[in-house]
Amino acid sequence: MADVLLFHHAHGLTSGVREFAEVLRRAGHTVHVPDLYEGRVFDQLEDGAAYAQETGFGTIIERGRVAAEGLPGELVYAGFSLGVLPAQLLAQTRAGAKGALLMHACVPVSEFGDAWPEGVPVQIHGMDADEFFAGEGDLDAARTLVETTTAAELFLYPGDQHLFADSSLPSYDEQAATLLTERVLGFLDGVK
Repeated sequence: MADVLLFHHAHGLTSGVREFAEVLRRAGHTVHVPDLYEGRVFDQLEDGAAYAQETGFGTIIERGRVAAEGLPGELVYAGFSLGVLPAQLLAQTRAGAKGALLMHACVPVSEFGDAWPEGVPVQIHGMDADEFFAGEGDLDAARTLVETTTAAELFLYPGDQHLFADSSLPSYDEQAATLLTERVLGFLDGVK
């Protein structure tokens, strides 16, 4: 079974993120879910994004790095949207990474290194008409990653919702979220 470090999105550590972690735990995986917002949860995405911007993306990433300290190096790093930043950083730079799950976002590999690390599988999930994923360069970064890495998969879902896998948000899409979860569980079952 996999050991997963899961980072939340810009709304904060919502009940939907906690529920997703529980699904993975029920499948037998160990899941760590740090709170990068120190207890704050925002109803509106804009408010959460403003908090992240005010706090500083560097600080958010550093909180994610610190959350990994004391945990084994052999982790799968997972993130929803904003949480992709620390997840991708750690997957690319921390020795022993077993994989990465980048949901609703992907940044260019060059943000954290020269290339994606050899032998670290990655899945990227997003909606094909999501203004944040498809419209702000994340989809391009994901396609480039898939083209340059043999162990990378990109899954596009029809629709325009950003955080479609969080059951506590209005953007939740049950059909897409169920498929994402099935694919994530398959990925985790294949982690060696």
